[in-house]
Amino acid sequence: VQTTPPAQHSTAHQLPFAFLSFCSNLLIPFALIFNSMAESIVFNIAENVIGKLGSVALQEISSAWGVKTDLEKLEDTSLTIRAVLLDAEEKQSTNNLLSLWLRKLKDIFYEADNVLDEFECEALRQQVANRGSTMDKVRHFFSRSNPIVFRFRMAHKIKDIRERLNEVAVEKSQFDLTERDIDRRVVYRIRETYSFLDTCDVIGRENDKEMIIDLLMQSNDHVGSVSVIPIVGIGGLGKTTLAKMVFNDERMINNFESRKWVCVSEDFNIKKLIANIVNLTPDTNYENLNMESLLPQLQDALSGKRYLLILDDVWNEDSSKWMELRSLLGVGAYGSNIIVTTRSQKVSSIVGTTSPYNLEGLSNEDCLSLFIKCAFAEGQDKKYPNLVETGKDIVKKCGRVPLAIRTLGSLLYKNTEEDEWRYVRDNDIWNLEQRDGDILPALKLSYDQLPSHLKQCFASCSIFLKDHVFISTELICLWIAQGLIQSTDQNLELEDIGRRYFTELWSRSFFQDVYDHGFYYNFKMHDLMHDLALSVTQNECSLLNSNTQNISKNVRHVSFCSFDLMQKVPNFVLQLKNLRTILMPSQYERPNISTSFVDTCMSRFKCLRVLYLRRCQFEVLPSSVGDLKHLRLLDLSHNRIITSLPNSFCKLQCLQTLGLFNCKKLKELPRNTRNLISLRYMTLTTQETHLSEEREGSLTSLRFLGIINCPNLEYLMYDDGMQHLAALQTLTIGFCPNLVSLPRGLRYLTALENLFIWKCRELDLTVDDQIGGAMRNLRFFGIYLQPELVALPPWLQGSSNTLKHIHIQDCYDFTTLPEWMENLKSLQKLEISDCVELTSLPEGMRHLTKLMEIHITSCPELIRRCQREAGEDWHKISHVPNIYLDQIKI
Repeated sequence: VQTTPPAQHSTAHQLPFAFLSFCSNLLIPFALIFNSMAESIVFNIAENVIGKLGSVALQEISSAWGVKTDLEKLEDTSLTIRAVLLDAEEKQSTNNLLSLWLRKLKDIFYEADNVLDEFECEALRQQVANRGSTMDKVRHFFSRSNPIVFRFRMAHKIKDIRERLNEVAVEKSQFDLTERDIDRRVVYRIRETYSFLDTCDVIGRENDKEMIIDLLMQSNDHVGSVSVIPIVGIGGLGKTTLAKMVFNDERMINNFESRKWVCVSEDFNIKKLIANIVNLTPDTNYENLNMESLLPQLQDALSGKRYLLILDDVWNEDSSKWMELRSLLGVGAYGSNIIVTTRSQKVSSIVGTTSPYNLEGLSNEDCLSLFIKCAFAEGQDKKYPNLVETGKDIVKKCGRVPLAIRTLGSLLYKNTEEDEWRYVRDNDIWNLEQRDGDILPALKLSYDQLPSHLKQCFASCSIFLKDHVFISTELICLWIAQGLIQSTDQNLELEDIGRRYFTELWSRSFFQDVYDHGFYYNFKMHDLMHDLALSVTQNECSLLNSNTQNISKNVRHVSFCSFDLMQKVPNFVLQLKNLRTILMPSQYERPNISTSFVDTCMSRFKCLRVLYLRRCQFEVLPSSVGDLKHLRLLDLSHNRIITSLPNSFCKLQCLQTLGLFNCKKLKELPRNTRNLISLRYMTLTTQETHLSEEREGSLTSLRFLGIINCPNLEYLMYDDGMQHLAALQTLTIGFCPNLVSLPRGLRYLTALENLFIWKCRELDLTVDDQIGGAMRNLRFFGIYLQPELVALPPWLQGSSNTLKHIHIQDCYDFTTLPEWMENLKSLQKLEISDCVELTSLPEGMRHLTKLMEIHITSCPELIRRCQREAGEDWHKISHVPNIYLDQIKI
């Protein structure tokens, strides 16, 4: 269950199709396609292995350790196989033997990846040991990982992998495979605007919205219990989008005293539902709540109020559960309404007090309009009449379902090659037999057209539950940890490539409900997209719940979705020798889990890359964590009882992402934290009064540092304590009430691009002008909940050539934007909200010729002065193409 902020921007949804029914006896069952799709990631694994084999670093290491010849032979065989993998993955749907051959290859390449990672880990350990004391170096030589022992052990492993790969490679001749060209470009296919995601741009649903609103207004005239209106329709019609349009309509805002939105999905848990309705914080452990404590809060939220409640995506067909919830919701005033969106007619009959609103497909005219909007830049359809004609044929295959139309339109966006449009129109997938529950052809077709590297990034999202709210930066960290992002351009960081991957998947409609926070995005996957992701990872990924009895031994990524699995690791999980990801997905805090459970996870699964224990409560991180030499991502955020980390934690030389946000009792990091030489992303909550140059200040690879909720923090570091953080690109400081000033050491952060400050009430940002001299690459400055702030810090002038985005929010005494703002020649976006004392804009705003967006919210006098034509400040901003006043574009 998740609360979904019904934002003004959202996408249309799911999709079924009008399919060809003739000659069904000749059709290939659609399910067969997806049974084989699970082996479609072999190419990416092979690419990863070949990339490592060809790296300069590995070549130097292999030469020094005497295994260069073996690795070169392994690379030659891998290159030969890779050349035909794209053809093999495409043909496997009709050849079971080929699918089995790919499965064998996948296992071998995964094992090769593990071995090559061991080289990287060993090199990093050597690097740490070489900068240690003489005793450390002697101890390292006599350890299990000394170079002599390591060389013999690794030579044996490489030989075994090479022999097995050669045996499998011989078999490829029986499949008549052809070599394919490989596209290694880093894609960056982005629209000029994402207006198609806004509900104001939803096509063809205005009449439906008005009819639902009429039903709601009519029910207000009826004296009696709460009215329940079901919106019913197949997946992809846009039921959620329609509900959002109704929810956000001004008449609904004025007519209802309280409006609540709850995404229910498949878990109809009464306590979860009530927790969402009363807006309990994510730190609340709802498992420990009882109804006696929840009911008074529900009374406060709804009793005597006319409310509108949206229960989105309901699947529960147990009438007794619904009646229990319904009785609890009957406390509202007359005229209260509940809207339930569902695909199930049975659910509709159980919950509805009125006839259901059966949502139909779009009209033919609206279908074509939506397709053109998604497939062409504005006005470009007029230049390509032949493409429009082909598009009409494609639209006919989409069964009047918005998500199908949107997905295929996005696939073809800005593509003017007629052959590729005809390929979509005439694809054999439209002739496949479609059964209930099958993945729908438009999604499959769109997935098939993804570049191979994006296929695996998309598929990795299946490890999270349906309706999970993703954060783009965290997902990119996951992709990096799983080895899905490889840099072929020295000028691009892995995070930069990850952002491009995300943008491309977004532009192709694989992600939806995207909300821009400046340097990161919140977003969701449509549940049918999630089904697609699961279908292509069915032998790789498993979501475990209390009903799970067994899983494939080839599974490498598991998600524990049920609390009762967290006291003892199930036997069928213990059999997974090659597990790479353990994830505990949850919106709410989990109850205490046993330390033995955590210890088992760490001691049993030595190949782990990702250990995601967010919101899990345990007092001690076992020392066995130090044995996870492959670990790239460790997230312990929101563990409110852990007090320290073991010294063995500092042996994680491959660790790239560390989440310690809201670990409120954590005293400090271990002394040898500086040994985490690969760490790129860290969030930290600590009880310290300052951070340490020897620990946090020595993390030379760090790109992102978030220092959040540190009540005792008085200063970040000594002035020279940040000189080793020269790679840092993003610094976030928030909820540190005793932080007085920023250190002069910020001048060492020459790569810093993003600086965000949240609710540090004692922080004085005006005291040191020397800071700005170093911030010559700053692109985004955000300041939030700073009640004492009256003006922008003067040192921002040092970023005049690079600063593109300024966001000022909830700074209640903020009175002035400085005249020197006219020097910010690169500024593209200015956001100001809840700064009621700010009453005018500087005259120099007219000179900001690159300024493309201004958002002003809850600043009454300033909004009055910025009204089009009539406002006193209008002439200062009239050149800006996109101006939003209280979220309304003028």
